[in-house]
Amino acid sequence: MIPTIPSDLAPGLEALYREKNRRCYVDPDPLVFLYRYPDPADREIAGLVAASLAYGNVRQILKSVAAVLDAMGKSPSHYIEKGRPDGFMRDFDGFVHRFATGAHIAALLGGVKRVVSDHGSLMAFFRAACSANAQTYLPALGSFADALRDTTCGDPGHLLPRVEKGSACKRLNLYLRWMVRRDAVDPGGWDALCPSRLIIPLDVHMHRVCRELGFTNRRQADMKTALEITRAFSKIMPDDPVRYDFVLTRRGIRKDAGFSLLPQAR
Repeated sequence: MIPTIPSDLAPGLEALYREKNRRCYVDPDPLVFLYRYPDPADREIAGLVAASLAYGNVRQILKSVAAVLDAMGKSPSHYIEKGRPDGFMRDFDGFVHRFATGAHIAALLGGVKRVVSDHGSLMAFFRAACSANAQTYLPALGSFADALRDTTCGDPGHLLPRVEKGSACKRLNLYLRWMVRRDAVDPGGWDALCPSRLIIPLDVHMHRVCRELGFTNRRQADMKTALEITRAFSKIMPDDPVRYDFVLTRRGIRKDAGFSLLPQAR
């Protein structure tokens, strides 16, 4: 059941968005790496790497993402096009990010290479996987993760969630937010896709905030909760239900500049 949204909440959220949805507040979010790449062909690959490693200590996340992207050179798409699975294994031998190893990274990049080789881009595959009747991108997410996992280069393991298991798939939904939306924070690049079908990237920060706002009573931060919260936001902003994700999740990451406060009507 979609909760009743207080009538004074929408103006407060929008005021918070106008004031705080700025690039100067992005650090230390791994989203900062996507700003390096003006070409969407590079950005979609860099974004997948950054989102896949977006778990654990934030400073370690930044260090790990930088290590992978630096090894790929100035153009991740050129690196993928020219690279081979055995080369990926050599390039990331010794890499470790918590539970991820160089073998996991190599397998992920092997999957990227196969999808891009077969379909031209990650966006082209994802767009083809979308059902016209689906209200969200959830079915396409499952196809996308499965396609990237189907590689002779090995298993990317936990870097790619198994959507059918019901997890919130926070990192994949975060990746979609970065690539589908375009504003002062999200750089976009997948302009053929519609923001109205995005799902909230549900992490512990967003779950806590949305429970406080009354958007959900569920204690499990799973896909069912993410969809419930997304439907609540859709009542406020049907064309862009993840519009407020960035400013609301800053509360758990930055203690400065008023991010400790929930939105108030103005």
